[in-house]
Amino acid sequence: MTRKTTPRDSRLIDALEVFPHTPLVTTAWRVVRDGRDVTQCSASGGRWDDCTFDVLYTSLARDGAIAEMYFHLLRGQPVFPSKAQFRLYELTVSLSEVLRLPTLPELAALGLDTSRYGQLSYAERMLEYPRTQEVAEVAHFMDFDALMVPSARWPASNLVIFCDRLAADSLEVVQDHGLIDWWVWQRANKVAL
Repeated sequence: MTRKTTPRDSRLIDALEVFPHTPLVTTAWRVVRDGRDVTQCSASGGRWDDCTFDVLYTSLARDGAIAEMYFHLLRGQPVFPSKAQFRLYELTVSLSEVLRLPTLPELAALGLDTSRYGQLSYAERMLEYPRTQEVAEVAHFMDFDALMVPSARWPASNLVIFCDRLAADSLEVVQDHGLIDWWVWQRANKVAL
């Protein structure tokens, strides 16, 4: 992982200081490629990580987790990858220092242009990521252990867990719900494959 070299936005630090560090015990959902450890963290440079710390992306809604992976699998391609096999997992998460930002107005107050939140194509997504990554990096710096944020793909909240803040007993795999049938999910949710 790389070290942060630019100064943190002091206005963002001030804005986040008013939010409480709140506990959360909840069910979360995660989709991973078949054969991958569902609890394996990464610093992929996604919407809520700037590659300086590992995160575990989860959703508080089953279909939210599936919709997030669906977007990334499609990657703006005209044909959905038919050979890709992914599993859906149900987790129990117990955290003590969550930063809750579950609505777009809360994100807008932190300087995020929410008018296009989740609306950009896969190729354009990086135009939206810098501010969300800054928010996450400052939250990590301020010792939060996770962010609760709106999903850009589904009407639900996502829980982005900072893995270096995760206690050993904070994450439990409740159930492997098996391979996702993308065609069945697509028809049930009226999304195009």
